[in-house]
Amino acid sequence: MKAIYLDHAATTPIHPDVLQVMVETMEDNFGNPSSVHSFGRKARQLLDKARMTAAKSIGASEKDIIFTSGGTEADNLALLGVAEANRDKGKHIITTKMEHHATLHAAQALEKKGYQVTYLDVLENGTIDYEQLKSSLRDDTVLVSVMMVNNETGVIQPIEEIGNLLKEHQAYFHTDAVQAYGLLPINVTALGVDLLTVSSHKINGPKGVGFLYIHPDVKINAQQFGGEQERKRRAGTENVAGVAGFAKAIEISMIQREERISSYQKYRDLFLEKLNEAAIDFSINGVDSERVPNVVNISFPCANVEQLLTNFDLSGIAASSGSACTAGSVEPSHVLTAMFSENNPCTTNSIRFSFGYANNEGNVVEAAEKVGKIVQRLTK
Repeated sequence: MKAIYLDHAATTPIHPDVLQVMVETMEDNFGNPSSVHSFGRKARQLLDKARMTAAKSIGASEKDIIFTSGGTEADNLALLGVAEANRDKGKHIITTKMEHHATLHAAQALEKKGYQVTYLDVLENGTIDYEQLKSSLRDDTVLVSVMMVNNETGVIQPIEEIGNLLKEHQAYFHTDAVQAYGLLPINVTALGVDLLTVSSHKINGPKGVGFLYIHPDVKINAQQFGGEQERKRRAGTENVAGVAGFAKAIEISMIQREERISSYQKYRDLFLEKLNEAAIDFSINGVDSERVPNVVNISFPCANVEQLLTNFDLSGIAASSGSACTAGSVEPSHVLTAMFSENNPCTTNSIRFSFGYANNEGNVVEAAEKVGKIVQRLTK
């Protein structure tokens, strides 16, 4: 039995061309980018080229790209760094109840330091309550952080609308674009964002590398200390091989974006079609909203997350849930709880299926057929 991977929103298989670039870099370009000799200069040139590739992909300047260890560090740097650097302007931050924990836990850490955080509600369609955002803005608001695409539902948030709202406000605007990058066209100027987070391993690049775009006018404090790498905003010797692989993954994702969108949409539609053909009782969370093509979050009435995921795994199907499974208990998805309510069955019977590089029409059909049989057996 060959396992079928339907969890690309969690991480993606590394592209072979990316792997080749990384191996070549580790073999031929092992110098420290901060060294002045030829080995260091060669590594520096590679970093500079990768920075330009990253910047071009979002319509930014290469001077505004800070390489990090991934999305979590980038989110932390955005929230903590901006809050600390701008506390003289205010100590109020706005984010949402459905953010990735990299953002939520950073916001909670700031609350312990005396900052006030407003957590915006989420509508049943999976989008933020925009009217609540407008009414929550205060003179002392220094940062608004709203993810571009939710990682559990795939629902796209009104980022450009928020950017326009904040044009005349002092608050900086940060968006976690980890689930959007490579699938949605992104131009930081058109969107009006001041900070933007990206992670490599979501686009078939290596784990342990990402970047944070920071508009040149943003005041931000570094969160780790050491050398003067990354324009003094992120100390530590750069992960040259990881960055080289990341840059290659970016190049591939930009070239293949339209093709990937078409393929992933086809996979998602095919998967749902097969579930319907099997007369499976299900509903889609966030179905009434615009969503990225590779993610679908499905509620199976009368089912249980732990049982579903365990049986899927035993049948060779890799999927996931926003629910945190611990010994014998399930903590409901914080995203679906925000969308519906704490006691809504959707919070503990929903599974996220996400499609990508490891899929083809054949294994998607096979997965749907297996999933259908398991759901029927468990919900009899």
